[in-house]
Parts: sequence; structure tokens; C-alpha cells
Amino acid sequence: MNERRDEPVRKDLTDAAKNWLAIDGLWFQAVEQEYGMDAAIGLDRKVWEQFSVIEARRIRERLHLPYQGGLDALETALKNRLFELVNEQKIVRPDPATLILTMKSCRVQAARERKKMPLFPCKPVGLVDFPVFAHEIDPRITTECISCPPASLPGIPYCSWKFRMAGAENQG
Repeated sequence: MNERRDEPVRKDLTDAAKNWLAIDGLWFQAVEQEYGMDAAIGLDRKVWEQFSVIEARRIRERLHLPYQGGLDALETALKNRLFELVNEQKIVRPDPATLILTMKSCRVQAARERKKMPLFPCKPVGLVDFPVFAHEIDPRITTECISCPPASLPGIPYCSWKFRMAGAENQG
């Protein structure tokens, strides 16, 4: 593809992703203010349990990724999520059976910091989103949280997630 021609499309998609994230954030903050953080997170988990399946399936179909395409398909899918358009992500493959995704910047957390709000304790939501998304790409993939607010590890700005092929730990 011609990168110059694709640049306006990417800008349009990025703008749409920012709008999507804005409505998600505004909805969350309204629930948080009205009912508290615990209720907002509980409802958010229910939403992401469904949305993550929809997003993964649509990405898989749009990009013609094979079902049970392993970590290669997951890596491609992760690079095509709406989050990728608005956050800086890093993906590393320390070995063939492992993929690690780290958010180097997070638009949600940056917005909360600007508003002098505490960081969003996103781990409970991530524990739904990432495994559900990965499972829709390939049910053999397991997901583990390495670091995520409210308990981020030093040196990891926001969150980091490890994906492995089930049974890989027995292969070597």
C-alpha cells in the first residue's frame, strides 16, 4: 500500500478512535460520579466482555486472520485494535510461545491525570478484555497480567500483559 495515500485514512481512523474512547470515558465517569468506582468498573467489565469479542471477531474477519492462528494472529489483531490508534504500545516476542504487550502511553490515564483524577484502576477490566480478545483470536492462548493499575510495577508506565500458547510451558 502507498503510505502517503493511507495517511489520511489513518488520521480519520485515529480521530474516530479518539471519539470512541471519549464517549467510553465520559460514560464511565458519569457512572463513577453517580454510583462510585466499584459500580462503574463492574458495568465496564460487562461491556468489555461483549465488546472484546466483537472487536476481535471483526478484526479477524477483516484481515482474514485464521481462527486459531496462534500468537502471530494475535499480534496482528492487537496492532489493529482501536486502542492501538490512540496509545503507544510495544509488543515483544521473547520466545516463539510468548507475546508481551505493554502500553507505553495510555490516553485514558493521561486524561485522568490532566483532570487531577486518580489513575483508573484498569486491571479488573483488563482481566476481562485481554483474555476475551485473545480467546476470540485463538482459544488456546492464555493471558496473564504482568502489571496494571492500581498495582503497576516500577518501570512499566501503565499496563503489561503476557500471552502464551496453552501447553507451551511443557514444550521446552
